[in-house]
Amino acid sequence: MTRPNGGDLLVETLRGLGVDTVFGIVSVHNLPLVEAVDRDLRFVPVRHEAAAVNAADGYARASGTLGCALTSTGTGAGNAAGSLIESLSSGTPVLHITGQIDSAYLGSGRGFIHETKDQLGMLRAVSTHAVTVTDAARAGDILRDAAARALTAPHGPVSVEWPIDLQFAPQVLTGTPVPGATAPALPDAALLDAAAALLSGARRPLLWAGGGANSARPEVAALLDALNAGLVTSNSGRGAVPESDDRVLGNYATAPAGRALLAEADVLLSIGTHFRSNETADYGLRLPPVHIQLDLDPAAPGRVYPATVALHGDAAAVLAALLGRVTSGGTETSWPDRVRRARTEARTAQRHAIGPQAAVNDAIRDACPPGSVIARDVTIPSSTWGNRLLEITDPATNVFPRGGGIGQGLAMGIGAALGRPGAPTVVIAGDGGLAVHLGELLTLAQEKPDLTLLVFNDGGYGVLRNMQDTHFPRRSGVDLTTPDFALLAAAVGLPYARIAAEADAAPVIKAATASPGPTLVEVDLAALGPMNTPFTPPVKLPATATDTPGEGGNPS
Repeated sequence: MTRPNGGDLLVETLRGLGVDTVFGIVSVHNLPLVEAVDRDLRFVPVRHEAAAVNAADGYARASGTLGCALTSTGTGAGNAAGSLIESLSSGTPVLHITGQIDSAYLGSGRGFIHETKDQLGMLRAVSTHAVTVTDAARAGDILRDAAARALTAPHGPVSVEWPIDLQFAPQVLTGTPVPGATAPALPDAALLDAAAALLSGARRPLLWAGGGANSARPEVAALLDALNAGLVTSNSGRGAVPESDDRVLGNYATAPAGRALLAEADVLLSIGTHFRSNETADYGLRLPPVHIQLDLDPAAPGRVYPATVALHGDAAAVLAALLGRVTSGGTETSWPDRVRRARTEARTAQRHAIGPQAAVNDAIRDACPPGSVIARDVTIPSSTWGNRLLEITDPATNVFPRGGGIGQGLAMGIGAALGRPGAPTVVIAGDGGLAVHLGELLTLAQEKPDLTLLVFNDGGYGVLRNMQDTHFPRRSGVDLTTPDFALLAAAVGLPYARIAAEADAAPVIKAATASPGPTLVEVDLAALGPMNTPFTPPVKLPATATDTPGEGGNPS
């Protein structure tokens, strides 16, 4: 009987955390890890290392546990770096384990196969923590510490480089659990009292839920009840309170209805949000005069907007402490109706703006139960209605690239589907973004999750095309060759369907989500017809960047 090695140690650690699926690419520099995972858990062989990390990221978000990705060293680790940036931006708990050359040759610079200069430095730049296994006897402690760091809020990816000789080295399996996180202390009582007094005295209160509110869903809902308040969310905070609740304006802060509501509110409590540039109109959005900011990061309050009261701590614990201090009854009786009107106005305006794509939005929500993951790549349907109008009731189903990188949606959706197998998953992607990792169609066909891939085909990068058409005299790099998606689906063994009219949306999406396994659905945007309002990204351009030579003015 063979002695346990590093692969067995990895399996033991992951099993203890409830992780049953690992994503990666096999290599001569990670063979023991892949072999053990494939034998005892589920190893999903993706086609690109970036997709391995994206899939682990989606798995973590949908399952609520740790995601794990295995890559090779050198170029393989470099390929994973871009997706680690996404996990870093989103604060997703991902354990990235990359191989490394034999420990005897580390740092020698002699050109050992797959060797690269300062791989650890690269990994440190794109991870919350990165470490090298330098001693087989310490491998277990290093692995458990890495998992604990990834799972400690604010979460993020942790990278471990593991020399191949130390992966093969014998290990003693002790069953030692991964250490749990220590919750931060509550804010000073005087700060809690001050925040509670402001909330209790508010006449028109609003809450703003960011991703940090997702761990405090009962407390957020209870505070809404206590204050009779409305709720604005960032994209990351969608589902902290189900968007079916008529007190939820949602991710519409910069819409005219959202701006008007914020202008009328007198007190805002923000919970775990970064106030990202694309959700605040490049920080041009105005907040209410009194702003109570709660965040796990002690440096966050006041970083973007001034904070009247800054609260540092775990959202659930701090909100529970506030609930014990606030008194109700101060809210204007007309305020809840005002919130509901703003909610209706924002959604009605967007439905008109997106024109025929509203039928696709409705078909997805009608066909999918509330527990279905809705994964989105960066594409016009996602940036408009997918990130706002498409109702989310659970944060675990809200999977999207928070860092804004294109091409990550399919792999994230595959990981999410395998992490949450009880309901169908839908992935919204564009033809341009899908082409970035077209090889993952083979992973989709191989693993056969219950996943419907909606490819919105507009023949290129529609977001940038609209931007260039609005601000520049010509197009550059935005019109791309698009495959015949019916033939492409047939080539990889995927069922195919097409939406070419509003009437197609409901029956096609219903059939695709109801059938077992994956289906590729092409949304032919040329046939479906344009949006009533073309979408351009909320990015400010310097005036000189859009001046037409010889005219001295903006062509728009």
